[in-house]
Amino acid sequence: MKRYFNIKVKYTLFILLIHAVLLLISIPLLKTNTLYFLGIEMFILFSMVFSVYLYRSFIRPINLITEGIEAIKSNDFNTRFRKVGQWEMDTLIDVYNEMIDSLRLKQLNLERQNYFYEKLIETAPSGIIILDLNENVRIMNQAALKISGIKSFSNQKLSEFNNIFLQKLATLEPGIAQTIRLSGLLVYKCQRSHFYDRGFPRHFIIIEELSREILNSERKAYSKIIRMMSHEINNTVGAINSILDSVTKYLQKFNQPANQEYEKALQVALDRNNRLNHFMANFARVARLPKPVIKTFDLNEMLQSVRVLMAATTSKAIQWKFSSEYENFLIDADVEQMEQVLVNILKNSIEAIPQSGSIEVYTACSPKKQLIIQDDGIGIKEESRENLFSPFFSTKENGQGIGLTLVRDILLNHGFRFLLQTNEQHLTCFYIYF
Repeated sequence: MKRYFNIKVKYTLFILLIHAVLLLISIPLLKTNTLYFLGIEMFILFSMVFSVYLYRSFIRPINLITEGIEAIKSNDFNTRFRKVGQWEMDTLIDVYNEMIDSLRLKQLNLERQNYFYEKLIETAPSGIIILDLNENVRIMNQAALKISGIKSFSNQKLSEFNNIFLQKLATLEPGIAQTIRLSGLLVYKCQRSHFYDRGFPRHFIIIEELSREILNSERKAYSKIIRMMSHEINNTVGAINSILDSVTKYLQKFNQPANQEYEKALQVALDRNNRLNHFMANFARVARLPKPVIKTFDLNEMLQSVRVLMAATTSKAIQWKFSSEYENFLIDADVEQMEQVLVNILKNSIEAIPQSGSIEVYTACSPKKQLIIQDDGIGIKEESRENLFSPFFSTKENGQGIGLTLVRDILLNHGFRFLLQTNEQHLTCFYIYF
């Protein structure tokens, strides 16, 4: 703009200076030769008119270029110029119009691509997090929000979120896939990579859920092993028990004092075999879990009956609390399997309480139907959190790791979401979302 202004000023001053000199030169002719004076004045007038014409011819391309530059600066690629009938101007206008049409087409294609990429990222089943050049979260699609459990985010780094999962993502190394397990059940494959934006690398993170594939693989593997072990142990134990029964009955015929010791030893062996059968039956129950028979029933009523049952089986001083938003809390599920789920959860809560404590059970319908069972026991240790629902994992001295595995499979077969965690108030909560 400054150069454009200088050109206009210089040209104007130049024209005014020339005509002022001509006017000064012609003044003496006014006294000596009036006819020459009038001719020179006519020439000066014509020259000024022609100078204005040339000024407009010279300045019009500059005006055109200036307007085009302003349009491009404001990303207005819809402005086109009409031809004015001058060859030079028309040539410039043709070049500008071709350039602006090309830019408009490229902008349109770029907007379409960006719209497509935004929709693709937003609806992708995998979680996608895109960072800006300062490593702040710029984009997080719905899948990533759901996985991380946050509702919104501001311009901040992953390590600054009050979220364990996002903090773990902040430690990912570029190009190396890492598996992250949440609550002992949800497993995600996470990988950091980058793309170049205006010559600078920008990082993004892809999050893929592996929970279902891993659970199916685990279930097939341990079901096959359990069936094989059950078959071999049942056949062997059955034959041994038959022999031990026969020997016991044979010794009882003689009724000798020395035989009593043998009978006790045989009875111990029989009891041990029966416990082994019971031990394997628990495993087989997980492997042979039937499909749920769905019925509508009142969960509140079932909770009350299970609470009475569990309270009668313990000598600990436990304070039971029960509350519900509705008198009847109806759900669609398998009655027997859901009862087994509640028994296992409450049994774990009772065992987690040392001598005295409280267990609170309540049902709610906001934002959706859910059951929450919480206790103030010893809580879940950090090193055990990732393996809670792993098959045959147990923190108990003589535990088989069957209870939570059975709970997991039943709830997954019903399609219910669930979560087990110890919160900041040191309360261990089991959430089931219906």
